[in-house]
Amino acid sequence: MDKKHTQISRFLSFILRHNPESIGLKLDSNGWASVAELIELAEHKGNRLTKDLIDHIVENNNKQRFSLSSDGQKIRANQGHSILIDLNLQQEIPPEFLYHGSATRFLDAISMEGLKPVDRHHVHMSGNADSAREVGRRHGKPVVLKILALTMNADGYKFYQAQNRVWLTDAVPVIYIETLPDIVID
Repeated sequence: MDKKHTQISRFLSFILRHNPESIGLKLDSNGWASVAELIELAEHKGNRLTKDLIDHIVENNNKQRFSLSSDGQKIRANQGHSILIDLNLQQEIPPEFLYHGSATRFLDAISMEGLKPVDRHHVHMSGNADSAREVGRRHGKPVVLKILALTMNADGYKFYQAQNRVWLTDAVPVIYIETLPDIVID
């Protein structure tokens, strides 16, 4: 994605995940917003959007952060919200292991408290270490944590998978986290 599209994707993430009120947008209880209203309100704040541009961003975002409704008239973020919405996620049985990307500077806190959603609704996990490593790079010197997901699930923890295949859970206690030396990035 080029620089312009990256900026628009970040704008959409901010609006649809964290602060729709900043442009006067209203989301429904499931996080959906009218595309037409989004375009109109973004224009008032100096962000020129078109339906074609939004369609392009949704289709080509490598992290699949957004979804359009089946009729293409509504848009929402797939996960990562700090505002209260219900994505209607169905509980799923996770694979044996999931991976969480973080930065090495957070390892002490994680080793004491486990993984918490911080300012979001869920802890996010990937199905593979490479994706988790990319997430960790956004936060500093990356580290990949191996999550004993199936064991957690057997112990009663619930897992969900967002539309973009990111795995979600409420928190990950320390006993389910492994930091393997061969997956810490130097």
